[in-house]
Amino acid sequence: MQTVDDIKPCYPLFRDDDYKASLKNKQDLFEERHPADKVEEVFQWTTTQEYQDLNFKREALTINPAKACQPLGAVLCSLGFHKTLPYVHGSQGCVAYFRTYFNRHFKEPISCVSDSMTEDAAVFGGQKNMFDGLENAKALYKPDMIAVSTTCMAEVIGDDLNAFINNTKKAGHIEQDYPVPFAHTPSFVGSHTTGWDNMFEGIARYFTLNSMEGKVAGSNGKLNFVPGFETYLGNYRVIKRMMGEMGVDATLLSDPTEVLDTPSDGEFRMYSGGTTMDEVKDAPNAHNTILLQPWQLEKTKKFVENTWNHDIPKLNIPMGMEWTDELLMKVSEITGKEIPESLALERGRLMDMMQDSHTWLHGKKFALYGDPDFVMGMVKFLLELGAEPTHIVCNNANKRWAKAVDKMLAESPVGANCKVHAGADLWHLRSLCFTDKPDFLIGNSYGKYIQRDTVHKGKEFEVPLIRLGFPIFDRHHLHRMTTLGYEGAMYILTTLVNAVLERLDDETRGMGTTDYNYDLIR
Repeated sequence: MQTVDDIKPCYPLFRDDDYKASLKNKQDLFEERHPADKVEEVFQWTTTQEYQDLNFKREALTINPAKACQPLGAVLCSLGFHKTLPYVHGSQGCVAYFRTYFNRHFKEPISCVSDSMTEDAAVFGGQKNMFDGLENAKALYKPDMIAVSTTCMAEVIGDDLNAFINNTKKAGHIEQDYPVPFAHTPSFVGSHTTGWDNMFEGIARYFTLNSMEGKVAGSNGKLNFVPGFETYLGNYRVIKRMMGEMGVDATLLSDPTEVLDTPSDGEFRMYSGGTTMDEVKDAPNAHNTILLQPWQLEKTKKFVENTWNHDIPKLNIPMGMEWTDELLMKVSEITGKEIPESLALERGRLMDMMQDSHTWLHGKKFALYGDPDFVMGMVKFLLELGAEPTHIVCNNANKRWAKAVDKMLAESPVGANCKVHAGADLWHLRSLCFTDKPDFLIGNSYGKYIQRDTVHKGKEFEVPLIRLGFPIFDRHHLHRMTTLGYEGAMYILTTLVNAVLERLDDETRGMGTTDYNYDLIR
């Protein structure tokens, strides 16, 4: 029992005798469990090559895909605009999921509303929900803009957002000129990165499609950056810092850093910071637009090129040394600004760090998973460090992406043995970690189940997880870190090499048996 004088957290609490007895009764009376030896037998079989061959023949089942659904991405995109309220046309449960998902990652309250479609809306359509929802959301939360996306229910029944929003305005529920950009974001296709892309294109279309007259590329002297689905808040800040040091006037088109990192000072900020509507309207006047995650921004790319008439540079996500170099050189070429000594020094410090750590990372084998641009950037940096990627899983990637990664691997002497698995899921990766064991696994929090399964087979089979990516639920404050630019490469390098050293400590703790290392001299 819990007492006021001795309140226990969950882990020791559930080791108390009364909780253990309660759990045993539940298992014995209600679960109809298989015998422990049978469970263990099946577990051991799932670690074999025979099972892996069957596992990779799956067609109609996905197990832990390491991706989320489109509206989640649309909500994040919307949060990056000034005084904007994300609005999801769908059921209340979907929005509760989005808010909880981001809340667990950012440890911040997430403002997002739903028009709470239920059974009657599924039969007759959700226009009445839209009438009431937009009117109430505007009156209660007083946003300057409401950005609307959809969930499965609305998409399956074919609700037309453009018609519903126009009808809401015609009926007088909100003003005719009130900004309500929208995007159709069906959850059953694409992923969270697709949803971000669709929502951004919807916002850009709303503010610029029919107002391009008089817009001239380069006339405002600025440079646009489109981040894509980005949850490392330090990445927004590092782009602004680098551009500031170069003297480049830059606009981040969607910047949620302030609303997702508010201070605890007694004031609740439902809205804070973000890209303004005026900045979006002015975006076509910039020199150019740079996509920081081009593989996930295909719809945005088409719109910017065809409507804003920007010739988007062919760049990769600026992770690691070379791709950060390419970004800065391209910015310098576009704007005529010199790369300052401060960034050259920062680059030199990264190079020094890579030299200091290469002996510990050279030859180490890493399996990794995540979103297309992030994974590609991680692979590129691993190759620069002399580490060896072994298996790359990206559920929401296409064949063109896989070919691009294969080409990059083929150009490196340490990439020859790596296999790319576009469309695979974490249950595929689990099999690979047993049959072709890497030294480490890189990815989000869900990889901890793979680590726990591998260690269950025996300590020598364990594949430790290095948490990089989204979501990170079981650690705190990593979302404030940086993975882009030289600064981000320093963080990734520090994380990787210290994971290697922590593993070395873990393997050499036996007194008089394995503690032969002079382990304070590294």
